[in-house]
Amino acid sequence: MVSLWMVSLMAPMRVAVIGGGAAGFFGAIAAASSNTEVTIFEAGRQVLSKVRISGGGRCNVTHACFEPSQLIQNYPRGGKALRGPLTRFQPRDTVSWYRQRGVKLKTESDGRMFPVTDDSETIVDCLTQTARKAGVRIRTGTPVVGVDLQKTVGFAINLKSGESVPCDRLLLASGSSPQGYRMAKRLGHSIVPPVPSLFTFTIRDPRLEGLAGVSVPDVSLKLTTPDKTKLDQSGPLLVTHWGLSGPAVLKLSAWGARSLYDSRYSATLSINWIPHLKEDSVRQTLATLRETSAKRTITTRPEFQLPKRLWQSLVTAAEIPPTQRWADLSKKALNKLLQELVRGQFQIVAKGQFKDEFVTCGGVELKQVNFKTMESRCCEGLHFAGEVLDIDGVTGGFNFQSAWTTSWIAGTAIANSLS
Repeated sequence: MVSLWMVSLMAPMRVAVIGGGAAGFFGAIAAASSNTEVTIFEAGRQVLSKVRISGGGRCNVTHACFEPSQLIQNYPRGGKALRGPLTRFQPRDTVSWYRQRGVKLKTESDGRMFPVTDDSETIVDCLTQTARKAGVRIRTGTPVVGVDLQKTVGFAINLKSGESVPCDRLLLASGSSPQGYRMAKRLGHSIVPPVPSLFTFTIRDPRLEGLAGVSVPDVSLKLTTPDKTKLDQSGPLLVTHWGLSGPAVLKLSAWGARSLYDSRYSATLSINWIPHLKEDSVRQTLATLRETSAKRTITTRPEFQLPKRLWQSLVTAAEIPPTQRWADLSKKALNKLLQELVRGQFQIVAKGQFKDEFVTCGGVELKQVNFKTMESRCCEGLHFAGEVLDIDGVTGGFNFQSAWTTSWIAGTAIANSLS
């Protein structure tokens, strides 16, 4: 049998990267050396499509969390497997990598990190230019329909055009593409069934009607699915035309991705709109308002720093007439208003009606991958990076960090195998 070492002596090692996304480019750049020929195969006409649209077009590159033990707590699936890799390439390394290539990142109040230009094209340009300088060949509009093992060593990359391209090492960075999962399965891997993660909630409730665009900076959410799965999350919340969105909802959807999928996205959501206050304190404030603001109409001025439209909606939900004064607030009505403020119940009926999820829960079974090199334990010469793996993080730059980390390790391992 011809060894990889013997092949490297005869000719430059051919490395194929399937997927022209963040992980594909970062891995290709890391793998490129004077003794490699690296080619990225991208099915679409444009590379780095998710990078372009992420973060509202600003690209949330990573998160300012520089302690791996804390960082892994932001991954509903794959955090344990990432513990070692993140000691080798973490957000601090990501910041340094981009800075060395002329791209400065800034940290926002919630820890998310963006290019100072607030333009995702800055990241796209950096990755494409760095790849080209490293000699990486980029083939767009080139769908890969299959991968076969060669009789001696390496792989044959079968393109939709009918062309078959040989390579010695293969990096599968195909994201959540079903075709990528099929290729991994054909090469001997188990696939954890993919389901959506990071999505909004569709809720049809009169309390939310007319509130689209209203945001609250900090709420507490509790989710209960029909199978009694209980999850909680806190953070900013946004009311939409179809229900609820915002970081708190997206994080909750990530942790509950499988349970919500199994329940067909039917679940009960409890909302505490003012979690910074204890319930007894809220009750006391409402009781005090009956004395101090006796003549004022309850809906005139919002309390607890809530948006006016939301406050009015919650007052209405408590069956309090819009013209009622604080002095006339009964104990029963006070209790109902208290309930709406700290534990209002809403029914989730579906995922957000738009295809707004950018992350998939599921992928290649992690036990079949060596996380020191990201090489398959089932197929020599095959490496994985990014979302094709059963790894997903909450919103905030964690999924991109997983892509940078796994692809850097995979690409570096490929380059080192040739030295």
